[in-house]
Amino acid sequence: MDRDKAFVLWFDELRREDVALVGGKSSSLGELTSQTSVPVPYGFATTAEGYRHFMRETGLDEKIKELLQGLTDVEDPIQLRSVTAAVREAICAADMPADLAEAIRASYAELGKKVGEDNPFVAVRSSATAEDLPDASFAGQQDTYLNVQGADMVIQKVKECYASTFTDRATYYRTKKGFDHLSVALSAAVQMMVFSKAAGVMFTVDLVTGDDSTITIEGAWGLGEYVVQGTVTPDNFRVKKDDLTILDKMINTKPVKLVRKPGGDCEEQLVPEEEQKMQVITDEQVKELATYAKAIEQHYGCYMDMEWGVDERDNKVWLLQARPETVWSKKNQEKGQAEAAPAAVTTDRKVIVKGLPASPGSAAGKAHVILDPSKIEEFKEGEILVTTMTAPDWVPAMKKARAIVTDAGGMTCHASIVSRELGIPCIVGTKSRSVEATTTIPDGADITVDATNGIVYEGTVADIVKPKEEAAQAGGQATVVMSEPVPITGTKIYMNLGNPDLAEKHGKLPCDGIGLMREEFIWTTFIHEHPLYLIEIGHPERVVDQLADGMRKVCQALAPRPVTLRLSDFKSSEYRNLKGGDKYEPQESSALLGWRGASRYYDPKYVAAFRLELQAVRKVREEYGFKNLNVMVPFCRRVDEMEKIVGLMAEEGLHRGPDFKVWLMAEIPSNIILADQFNKFVDGYSIGSNDLTMLVMGCDRDNETVAPLFDERNLAVKRAIRHLIEVAHRDGKTVSICGQAPSVYPDFTEFLVKSGIDSISVNPDAVVSTRKNVAQIEQRMLMDSLTGKGRADTEDYTW
Repeated sequence: MDRDKAFVLWFDELRREDVALVGGKSSSLGELTSQTSVPVPYGFATTAEGYRHFMRETGLDEKIKELLQGLTDVEDPIQLRSVTAAVREAICAADMPADLAEAIRASYAELGKKVGEDNPFVAVRSSATAEDLPDASFAGQQDTYLNVQGADMVIQKVKECYASTFTDRATYYRTKKGFDHLSVALSAAVQMMVFSKAAGVMFTVDLVTGDDSTITIEGAWGLGEYVVQGTVTPDNFRVKKDDLTILDKMINTKPVKLVRKPGGDCEEQLVPEEEQKMQVITDEQVKELATYAKAIEQHYGCYMDMEWGVDERDNKVWLLQARPETVWSKKNQEKGQAEAAPAAVTTDRKVIVKGLPASPGSAAGKAHVILDPSKIEEFKEGEILVTTMTAPDWVPAMKKARAIVTDAGGMTCHASIVSRELGIPCIVGTKSRSVEATTTIPDGADITVDATNGIVYEGTVADIVKPKEEAAQAGGQATVVMSEPVPITGTKIYMNLGNPDLAEKHGKLPCDGIGLMREEFIWTTFIHEHPLYLIEIGHPERVVDQLADGMRKVCQALAPRPVTLRLSDFKSSEYRNLKGGDKYEPQESSALLGWRGASRYYDPKYVAAFRLELQAVRKVREEYGFKNLNVMVPFCRRVDEMEKIVGLMAEEGLHRGPDFKVWLMAEIPSNIILADQFNKFVDGYSIGSNDLTMLVMGCDRDNETVAPLFDERNLAVKRAIRHLIEVAHRDGKTVSICGQAPSVYPDFTEFLVKSGIDSISVNPDAVVSTRKNVAQIEQRMLMDSLTGKGRADTEDYTW
């Protein structure tokens, strides 16, 4: 047989060098099948020749070339979406050539004989022939279909895989990498499905520390999707690579599982109570998996990322996928931009102003004093932003800033929150501590910002700036943090994120996902226009496309970890700053307590704009394929509001289910008091401690006059949080927190963990320290339980 002319090749006929024939994924499955003793579900792959035959016989090669001529600007999301949709439609509309269809049909029948089934369930996975080329990571850019049954359906899914060669993101990626769209052929791997009673993932390097002397295995009951999505906290095993000793294991409660129904669909089921805390695989199976991982790494010669499953029929362990690990396998090639040295270097510490240290660190540079938001465009990269207070529309300037100093604000003001996320030194509230920064710091002056101590000095203070420069030369803060061992915790540690452009950088931190993605950043950084204005001028698609692109960046960088998007929570005053906003926004004396969050979504005056947000979410989940995106509803005052919003989501094709969660931001006392009723419409809560404290204490969080009274650690706030956790857990709902308190107060984190919170979401700079803190708290709690000590503070925090 001439392999180059074949339409179909079996896995045992393939080697890893056959990328040009069947793509990276198919060739890797073939390599595992034919060259190792690792158990891999059997299957076959359609070839690149089959793909090209399909294109030639249908005339699609010329048709696609013609359609792609209309793609003149790949950065234009509207044009990109239109052209790629037309290409995919043309592929799906074409009839598959009879000889290719027959080859697939015959191979599927033969696979059935090999596994002893007439119509076996299979997975159909796309495998592009360029995906394993250097600097061309096409992996994940095309589609995968699970639980496919019947020859006709397999043929249909192969054709849909062909069409997925021209998704928006794959086409964009090839263009940016300089690949000819028509030179990339696609293979479809058709592989036997495993009836997993337990499944999970496995790595031959510690993803947090980079330690390659151990193998990490994670697993849970049912299909592996709930492990990679973060729906359940899996059992975790760490195995010594040289002698396969199990160094440690953490057996977690796994209350639900995803199972396949007889018809092929999947559903979530409760795990029997007696099995929830059982070890999901035996120690012997742990060592068996580690043996396979070690063999695969040795064969490939690099760190590996693998998926596994244990078949419920015979308890057999299978390796489902194996791919090179992508974070620790490559050295970081990024180089920081050299900082220009300020003109005035001194050893004197002459204080200009003092304020509240909101985001720690130090920096030196030229001060740029801006009082009017219309002057933001004048701000240059590397300057120090000095202003009265920032707002969402200041974010483009903040991203360029070396440091930020403001007259007003406290630890929960906009400048504080955003600066901590961006990793920029920031001092706020200089007016309340000394004098106004904007009237005391000369515009254009060289200054040093010591945001660890809340002091601004004249000139460049050498002994403050020099240690930072030495740290950067030694490898930078990120390297120091990531080189330290970071413990595993039962409480999930999520991360707060706003700027999508920082997702790839911060996604390398040891977090379990994004607990709060602020949609407002996308508006102020990329869209700039009021959604109702864009609807009025006939361009609603700009909202959908640009929101979806921002969400995609985060979901792609964090995948498969979950991302929770907080739907829009602009105040009317902030919406007015968007182009065209004056016409649609009311003048409110207290915008913090006005028309914001949920009250907008179903309002006839705004509902059309809200639907665009939901369409963007659906596009990311369905068109881009990132099912790790969930949503959170902010500032929802009433239960009937939540019911209306869930109904609107359903109308837009977003249904609560195993892989799509709807969270409520618990930041209003009514959310706490009526939690038993809100439970009916949400999957969980994320506490917004800033607004919750404001509304429980009656203390305006934006007013520096009453700032000393604002304290998330007040007993009233703690009792509200404890009550929410208890009522939510009663109905099987999860509770997280995404406010600033855990990022600032380690003792508050201890209160949360002891109260049974499921997860904590903190700023990027606090991820590592919070995980270490939580691990210590959990260890103390374990020791207390072993010694018979109870929760001594229960009475204090109970209503």
